[in-house]
Amino acid sequence: MTNSDFSSIGNLLRGQGNIIITSHYNPDGDAVGSAMAMYHTIKQINPNVTVVLPNRFPDFLKWIKNAADVVIFDQYDQQNMAGLFNKASVIFCLDYNAPSRVESMADTMMAAPATKILIDHHPNPDTAAFNYLLSKISASSTAELVYEFLEESGLTSYINKAAAECIYTGIITDTGSFSFSCNNPKTYRIMAALIEIGVDAEKLHRLIYDNFSESRLRLLGYAFDKKLLILSEYRTAIISLSKQELNDFQYKTGDTEGIVNYPLSIKEINVSILMTERDDLIRLSFRSKGDFAVNRIAAEYFEGGGHKNAAGGNSYLSINDTIEKIKSILPFYQNELNGDFK
Repeated sequence: MTNSDFSSIGNLLRGQGNIIITSHYNPDGDAVGSAMAMYHTIKQINPNVTVVLPNRFPDFLKWIKNAADVVIFDQYDQQNMAGLFNKASVIFCLDYNAPSRVESMADTMMAAPATKILIDHHPNPDTAAFNYLLSKISASSTAELVYEFLEESGLTSYINKAAAECIYTGIITDTGSFSFSCNNPKTYRIMAALIEIGVDAEKLHRLIYDNFSESRLRLLGYAFDKKLLILSEYRTAIISLSKQELNDFQYKTGDTEGIVNYPLSIKEINVSILMTERDDLIRLSFRSKGDFAVNRIAAEYFEGGGHKNAAGGNSYLSINDTIEKIKSILPFYQNELNGDFK
């Protein structure tokens, strides 16, 4: 975006048109935080703003102010949703790089005549799908880019405490509490500004990380004790959880959040993969240390993509066959995987 674009969009938001804020399927902390930060800021200059997410977001984020007002697309009649989108003058597309990332919501969203604005930090954005793009893979999170967007659009003064808490949530969750994607001084300056606005960092940390159920903790214990597979020759760890195993621990959306990061705390492990069984596929989450780019494996072998150190993909094989597929892929990367990523 140019300075002129920011100015034009800022004026557009101050109008009386309807504004919809969207994020990706299976929204995480950055997705929900970014969307609700934009919501709380724009609401002060235009009351006609709605957050629409493709499906449910994790329970541990329901403390966010006005989270109950979020419209969940797959819980409503498609005709009603089409009417909502068609009335919008602006649609924000946050934390995803292509319409396909909102899954069943994509056709309805893209058919709407609204101006579509992408704000995202994932690589390879679909530039043809959006009218304006603020896309920077160097950013820690989309929440950081939301702050930049509001700053450049002259809306910083409207970032209230609720919006600041949401931006903080997006940054802290997408950096793993500042354990990756966090070497840019600007990120810390933004965090300082948020605290000056009134964010209680200690309180938010408790709300984000100390807000799970007992069954989730037992699921973590089971995952590490019974389902952790170490492939020492490739410095890789795999955790697989079947649909039945998830059901055994009363799985709720968000209960597997962060599990994939834990194996990276093992000194010898450079790559961690979490596999969770859904109704019709296996969802894979990849994490890595240092320079090993897991998004290559996700994109080439599992119809996915993402960041260098954090990516996702899908498999339509069984869990066991997917593990065997991973085992057949890793030898191609053995030299890189055995590097020193301290």
